[in-house]
Amino acid sequence: MSSSEHKGSGPVVEVYDTTLRDGTQMEGLSLSCDDKLRIAEHLDALGVDFIEGGWPGSNPKDVEFFERAKDVDWKNVAIAAFGSTCRAQLRAEDDPQLKTLLDAETKVCTIFGKTWNMHVTEVLRTNLDENLRMVEESVAFLKGNGRRVIYDAEHFFDGYKSDAEYALETLRAAARGGAETLALCDTNGGSMPWEVEAMVRAVKGALPDAQIGIHAHNDGECGVANSVVAVRAGARHVPGTINGYGERCGTANLCSILPDVELKLGLQCVPEGGLKKLYDLSHYVAEIANLSPNDHAAYVGRSAFAHKGGVHVSAIRRHRQSYEHINPELVGNDTRVVVSELSGRSNVQSKAEELGLDVSAAHGGEVLEKIKAFEAKGFAYEAAEASVALLMARQQADYQPPFEVLHFQAGVGRRDGGGMFAEATVKVRIGEEIVHTAGEGNGPVSALDSALRKALEPFFPEVGEIQLSDYKVRILDGRSGTEATTRVLIDSQSPHDSWSTVGASSNIIEASLQALIDSIEYGLTLQSATSSK
Repeated sequence: MSSSEHKGSGPVVEVYDTTLRDGTQMEGLSLSCDDKLRIAEHLDALGVDFIEGGWPGSNPKDVEFFERAKDVDWKNVAIAAFGSTCRAQLRAEDDPQLKTLLDAETKVCTIFGKTWNMHVTEVLRTNLDENLRMVEESVAFLKGNGRRVIYDAEHFFDGYKSDAEYALETLRAAARGGAETLALCDTNGGSMPWEVEAMVRAVKGALPDAQIGIHAHNDGECGVANSVVAVRAGARHVPGTINGYGERCGTANLCSILPDVELKLGLQCVPEGGLKKLYDLSHYVAEIANLSPNDHAAYVGRSAFAHKGGVHVSAIRRHRQSYEHINPELVGNDTRVVVSELSGRSNVQSKAEELGLDVSAAHGGEVLEKIKAFEAKGFAYEAAEASVALLMARQQADYQPPFEVLHFQAGVGRRDGGGMFAEATVKVRIGEEIVHTAGEGNGPVSALDSALRKALEPFFPEVGEIQLSDYKVRILDGRSGTEATTRVLIDSQSPHDSWSTVGASSNIIEASLQALIDSIEYGLTLQSATSSK
């Protein structure tokens, strides 16, 4: 199925994903064959045109991928195998690397060749005419064996600066061989947008019948910009990776390129509605790659449409476009309001509405003053929305906390002939009853958690479903030594929800207990709200 068939009428920009090959060249990123297939299926669902599965001659994992990819019913994509032109002084039909491309049995083969005269003479150590022969013959060989061929003109922009006519001649050689697309590569990633745009226009003028692509790297932080200006100059084929993964500083980020091209240039990249899958795809690939998502990434970051300043929040409550350049729903994201010491009353009111709480203007002002006062003491509410929700709930006249900790004590020690131990006691009011329990753990916070749960579970069995998933400690003023303020963030989860809470004190145990109490109290309010529906 061609791109024009599945994208409908109008201008079309082909999307060529190379996350599985170029992306895996990123330091610290490794994907199993199963990982690659799972990502490929999500890319297919997004509606990209090509997925570059790897270099079949380089490792067994890529050979396995191409073998297993044959059995997948791909809906939108063509799978591409990646390789290079034949070696100098070797005929294409005798080159073992080109044979591995045929053995992959993909519909598409993408090969790169040398464009920069310095690379030809100093890296390949051959002559310029021989390089042209290698390019044309390699493309023609694959084309003659029934493959669609995309030609990557490696180091094109550096090559064009060095010898423009020779760089163009390498493209003409690939076109004579039968390449359907000539992708201009900014391999070193150092070209500037104005250079790229001018050179793409020059190529379009010199080869008016050729389909031109842009393969940009991000070493000058211009990978996305270079891709977008190339499209504006006439390129209609854009390789890139999800989240900008790639060697050195990364490859041009498709999560930014696709919405830039569709929403800013008005050129369709993926089938109708495909952009709405972008946020989920970005986070899915990060999860599979075992990498933390970039919360501040354009379009798909969790903070891409987050508003913290009071002036900003007040404005977007009147008109979202005042501080949002697009509707976040177009890329599957959401507007978020962050509550902090920089907030105004609009932040509190927006957060209350988001959480389904009825907070009056007067109470909202009280909540805001408490937030500012607590943040001055070291709390940080923008990363602890459950603690914000409890601050608001506690301002409501009819709110009754499910429990109250009246007293606690925690200690650690070493037994004769034994190891370290930690014990804690808590006295808790639950309704009209007061419960006094003790618990043990591998540290004082763990012991407090154990003692608190022991007190609560007879009254609230659902506490057993609340699990602490992460515990973070930050020393805020280290120069104060052991008297420094400590901030504790606790991430918690139940079978259906997850939330974060915060505590702060010069005593790490007290800070931990504050966050722990909020965690369990918020979890119980969620359980109560769910059961009442």
